[in-house]
Amino acid sequence: MSSRTNNTGRDEHINPSTGPPFGLHDEGAVEVAADPVLQQELRHRKMVPYVADESSYELLNKSFCVDDNEDEHSPFLQSPARDTSKNNAWHHKRGASEGDAEYDQSGGAGAGRAGGEDGISGPAVGADGHLLQAHDGRVFVESAEEPETESSLAILMQVMLPFLVAGLGMVGAGLVLDIVQHWDVFLEVSELFIMVPALLGLKGNLEMTLASRLSTHANMGHLDKADDCISMIAGNLALIQCQAIVVGFLASVAAVIMGWIPGGEFNFLHALLLCAGALVTASFASFILGLVMVAVILVSRRCRINPDNVATPIAASLGDLTTLGLLAWIASLLFEARSSELWLAPLIIGAYLLSLPLWVWLASRNEHTKEVLYSGWTPVISAMMISSMGGVILDYTVSSYKGIAVYQPVINGVGGNLVAVQASRISTALHLATPLGRLPRYAERLCHNPWTVFCTSKGHARTARVLLLLVVPGHLVFAYTISYLKAGHTSLTPIFVVVYLCAALIQVIVLLYMSVVMVHWMWSVCIDPDNSAIPYLTACGDLLGTGLLAIAFHILYLVGDKDADLGD
Repeated sequence: MSSRTNNTGRDEHINPSTGPPFGLHDEGAVEVAADPVLQQELRHRKMVPYVADESSYELLNKSFCVDDNEDEHSPFLQSPARDTSKNNAWHHKRGASEGDAEYDQSGGAGAGRAGGEDGISGPAVGADGHLLQAHDGRVFVESAEEPETESSLAILMQVMLPFLVAGLGMVGAGLVLDIVQHWDVFLEVSELFIMVPALLGLKGNLEMTLASRLSTHANMGHLDKADDCISMIAGNLALIQCQAIVVGFLASVAAVIMGWIPGGEFNFLHALLLCAGALVTASFASFILGLVMVAVILVSRRCRINPDNVATPIAASLGDLTTLGLLAWIASLLFEARSSELWLAPLIIGAYLLSLPLWVWLASRNEHTKEVLYSGWTPVISAMMISSMGGVILDYTVSSYKGIAVYQPVINGVGGNLVAVQASRISTALHLATPLGRLPRYAERLCHNPWTVFCTSKGHARTARVLLLLVVPGHLVFAYTISYLKAGHTSLTPIFVVVYLCAALIQVIVLLYMSVVMVHWMWSVCIDPDNSAIPYLTACGDLLGTGLLAIAFHILYLVGDKDADLGD
């Protein structure tokens, strides 16, 4: 081991086998995470180093992600043999002068400048930031403080429009449910009400996790290469078809069992109708919404919009309406054909079950989805069971309060959308901050104080406040839209509005707190929250929303708001 003095007066230890500490003068890459000089520099400076990456190192940070072939959207970590134009351009776009971002190839390790200081060049991190070496060779820069995100206004502007569009889609779903609850098939096969939250929740279990996974990959730059993008999209579409068939089948079985237990009566034709209707609905809705999600994320990436803010709400905007419309239409067709075409429902069930091995094979051969194929079943199946419990509540209360039908998709959808945005953002931040299984130092406590979740100045608390701010005006817009269209069986009296908004606020507050705790806990035990958190959170939102809505309607009945509209 030899040493030399750089232009800042510090001794730099040189390993003969690897060259100087930053790989700037000799050939060969540096063992970055193990380099003591680099560790020392990071402790003394609020900067990220240039890394001579001739092997496979990646530097992941919320604001950038880099590999050997990164595009102009990210800084390019390089040795002097490489062109510095990409790195300079990246800094220049973010308000730094070229002198600040410039790398002087002749000056060696000390020639770069960041924020007016000499030495290691790059964007700033925490003063006590340090490198962590992940098991797969990636290098992370960790800070003791939560990274800054967009401003509250930027988050609001990006989230508000998709949220309103999604809300109108849920209003449409509520109007559809309000109408179809009087159809013969829903009156005759009441188990369909049990299946409604489970199938609507399937959108959260599959499409929102798809959106969260692809949003994380987009923010990490993994969708920038055409080959990787196509492979990732194809694998994920095959995966959600596989999951949709399995979960749709299980949802119908759960609906049959939960409908059979109270009365003790089993109708085989009803069971066939429920199973066939659930399979067709889940498969078609998942395929359509999967394509929409892919398009939204790719367009968001091109427009420099954070897909975490827009993808999950847009998934819901069409999700509830598409799923409920398909379920009602297909169930009605099968109900009409139950006498003359008994073979139709069994044929549909058989065809989907026979196609399942094909989707499993396609997903298992794709490197981007094979892990999720084997590990992603517990969340979606558990979430389906939780949502089905909400369906039992809906089936019980809709017979007493017809007005609950039009508001059930709205309150559940709003809560699910908002918590999905928060969970997706937290998951992305963790992916970019530390290796799976290790929490950042700013989030080492799993049981967070509610004050830190909602009231601090840091990024996730700021996002929570913005999302919570949307609840009251959003629900007012949706409720008065329903009233303006003369839908539902409930008049908008002042007491109804107050009780309904209280139920909605309680639901969202609980869900946002749960998202912080659940996502960090999953990360700490090496469970990828992109695949697991959103199904549980949206399912809890369905159960909590339906339960609170039922309580709200019962309170309204007890306090005297007993007009003909409420109880019908």
